[in-house]
Amino acid sequence: MQLPTEHIPQRRSSKLRMGEILIEMGLITPEQLSEALEEQRVSHRRMGDIVVAKEWVTPSQLAKARGHQLGVRFVDLQDARLEASAGGLITERDARRYAALPVSFVDDHTILVAMVDPANILAIDDLRILTGYDIEPAIAPEEDIFESIANLSKLEDKVGTSIDGDVPADSRVTPDEIHDILEQVDEAPIVKLVNGVIAQAVEDGASDIHFEPQAKELLIRFRHDGVLHEAMSIPHRMQSGVLSRVKIMADLDIAERRVPQDGRMGLTVGGKPIDMRVASLPTVYGEKIVIRLLDRSNVMLRLEDLGFSEKALARYRKSFTKPYGAILVTGPTGSGKSTTLYATLNILNSPEKNIITVEDPVEYRLNRINQVHVNPRAGLTFAAGLRSILRCDPDIIMIGEIRDRETAQIAVESALTGHLVLSTLHTNDAPGALSRLTEMGIEPFLTASAVDCVLAQRLARRLCDHCKEPYRPTREMLQRSDFPQEAVDGWEEVTLYRAVGCRRCNHTGYRGRLGIYEVMPVSEAIERLTVERKSADEIGRVAVAEGMLGLREDGIDKVLEGLTSVEEIARVIV
Repeated sequence: MQLPTEHIPQRRSSKLRMGEILIEMGLITPEQLSEALEEQRVSHRRMGDIVVAKEWVTPSQLAKARGHQLGVRFVDLQDARLEASAGGLITERDARRYAALPVSFVDDHTILVAMVDPANILAIDDLRILTGYDIEPAIAPEEDIFESIANLSKLEDKVGTSIDGDVPADSRVTPDEIHDILEQVDEAPIVKLVNGVIAQAVEDGASDIHFEPQAKELLIRFRHDGVLHEAMSIPHRMQSGVLSRVKIMADLDIAERRVPQDGRMGLTVGGKPIDMRVASLPTVYGEKIVIRLLDRSNVMLRLEDLGFSEKALARYRKSFTKPYGAILVTGPTGSGKSTTLYATLNILNSPEKNIITVEDPVEYRLNRINQVHVNPRAGLTFAAGLRSILRCDPDIIMIGEIRDRETAQIAVESALTGHLVLSTLHTNDAPGALSRLTEMGIEPFLTASAVDCVLAQRLARRLCDHCKEPYRPTREMLQRSDFPQEAVDGWEEVTLYRAVGCRRCNHTGYRGRLGIYEVMPVSEAIERLTVERKSADEIGRVAVAEGMLGLREDGIDKVLEGLTSVEEIARVIV
């Protein structure tokens, strides 16, 4: 990963004195230097301390000048994302003792270390012995180094007890190899490294962690707000220990590396319980492992917090408060359908209601709700689970996904016999859901009678409130992006916002996500079109005439409100 550094092309120390360097860099004037030299003759303080005390130079600028003098690079720890894999190579005590912090791997044998005094040869030798790596010294302000040490220590302390599994006795490699792996994964640097990666991902609000073996390194990427970002890289020699550590935590067979595996684990990070789904996949360079982070607090979201406009929420609420009927939530994978259904169940969840769900897998545990985990190997499919559910006197049924004709048939029949059925379906828009059920083999008259509302959605990244930048669009741009005619006519008064990037949003310009929705209640006119097997386009035209706001129109409204950007709406809505 690239760190913000001030690189010195010629790694040779400068013969200039500090005062001369500060003048050369344009940080002080000759008159100020003369004044500082006069004070230095009296107080015998260092030139750097004097100019900082007089506030002519910041500690960061002084460190940059000192780096120029010593011929080492300057590391800006305020903007850099520290690699937990490097920072975990030494203890907090040693980091404070040497006023030094490993920040990244340069190659398989060298680490970059930010130091207050890169000229301290004894400290560099000790760090080489402690880490087992060659040291490339860099310079950073003392305050920044100690603040970063404290932050890394907090991250490590946040990870609580994991649900570890035993190593299976039935191995695919030799017992000696397993013994070596177990010794490696129990080493403090490996444990700290994995804990640090997980804690950093939770701290950053990531939804997934990708461990991706490459030819010469183990690449780690986080998925933030639906987009993957490179977080750090780990030397190839540590790959086996890191991946085995994750597999042991998830109760996977560390000796089996030829077939995909799935597992779960639970951690507490900062006192917050986090469920994790772990999947491994053999690749040409080793096993790729993906950890899905499931924050249990997410399911306590209210529908108002997800991004619903007032009108769309009123239309949706009118449907899910009815005692029976089917509500379908559509959209591609990762568009937030499950979150919407969980938020809906939170509203419907009450002691007098019997709510049963059938999911694959059960991502979040909800109080007072009976959740069934699909297990096709044991014969428990969506259809089999639904048949059993109907014998358990449910009031509300949630189906994780309608995938086949049998599941669709049972869901429709359940809605017709007095149950409220919530489910997801993979279609691009709301009108397409009715046509999809017909294509699955459901009679159109049954679909028309059973389905009460279809909700289509996407997830767009929300602009960071701390760094978003206002700008005035042109009339042509508003027309090209399908803005409402009133916005086009009054384009001189329209203010939009664009992404910039800062520390709070990891320099992406976005922080968090919001939903883009189209809500289509099934009216009598839409029922007739469904029975007549009309196309999704025809159904959509009638729905718009009846007041439905399409996905693009809802997205444009959120752009005008300053919540997201034109570029983001173009990315998520084709």
